Amino acid sequence: MKPVILVTRKLPDAVEQRLLRDYDARLNPGDDLYSADELVKRAEGADAILPCHTEKFTAEVIARLPKSVRAIANFSVGYDHVDTKAAKEHGLIVTNTPEVLSDATAELTMMLMLGAARRASEGERLVRTREWKDWSPSFMVGTQVTGKRLGIIGFGRVGQVVAKRARGFDMEIHYNDLQRLPSEIEAGAIYHKTPEELLPHCDFLALHCVAIPETFRLLNAARIALLPDGAIVVNASRGAVIDDDALIAALKSGKLTAAGLDVYNNEPTNIHPGYRELPNVFLMPHIGSATKETRIAMGFRALDNLDAIFAGKEPLDRVA
Repeated sequence: MKPVILVTRKLPDAVEQRLLRDYDARLNPGDDLYSADELVKRAEGADAILPCHTEKFTAEVIARLPKSVRAIANFSVGYDHVDTKAAKEHGLIVTNTPEVLSDATAELTMMLMLGAARRASEGERLVRTREWKDWSPSFMVGTQVTGKRLGIIGFGRVGQVVAKRARGFDMEIHYNDLQRLPSEIEAGAIYHKTPEELLPHCDFLALHCVAIPETFRLLNAARIALLPDGAIVVNASRGAVIDDDALIAALKSGKLTAAGLDVYNNEPTNIHPGYRELPNVFLMPHIGSATKETRIAMGFRALDNLDAIFAGKEPLDRVA
């Protein structure tokens, strides 16, 4: 008998074909978003669940899962949607899909930087609405990226690739992480022990830290005040690392020139309404990993973890 895998969202064809080949897969062809009750019901008799970040595995949901479920193999690098402490208490293995989305997320980060700096949202809207009337030296003047200082909070896989891409724009790289990295990984990047030490050196600030209690609202009013006037903030990690009210206030006051965001608190439908009202925010709908190549690689990574689990081996990407 093949293990039964509950797949919560529509996955790339290549991933679903491998699932159907190797497992008894319960797919979601309509790409419906399951409620907690429906998730628990559909998991009846399943050996594992392959979810995305859209499914919330709270302690209450985990306690209700059928005892047959052995693992939650996430189709995401982030796993803040899973209560890992509760999962451990119930003997569940939890995995994620790191590494394979670093390039795609770094590309998106560069797009956020350029889009925010060069007022892409405003410009595109002018063209689409036929409001673009003429050209003048003062028309749509933005901020140049080339040669500026880029601060990165979270110098892991994605942060390192962002630094590599940014060097193509002759940017000076500064970073903060839990500890200084070897010089060959830094590649000239300048280490700062705390965010407070880093922030005064950031013409651009890119957030690439994980969402954990220690990083909740990491970018708050006090830390924004430490940024140079006119700085630009981009976030392609998780919405929870930003204090929305503080960021919006800084964008309104002119303390910050602009922001580029791909992730939000309470996404997708209940993000802070202030963001939609601001012309100096470049908004994307959480698509950091949304390339064909990356989504297939993420699916295969999740399946590699499941293959290991059902072969009695330790999965490569275990987080609980």
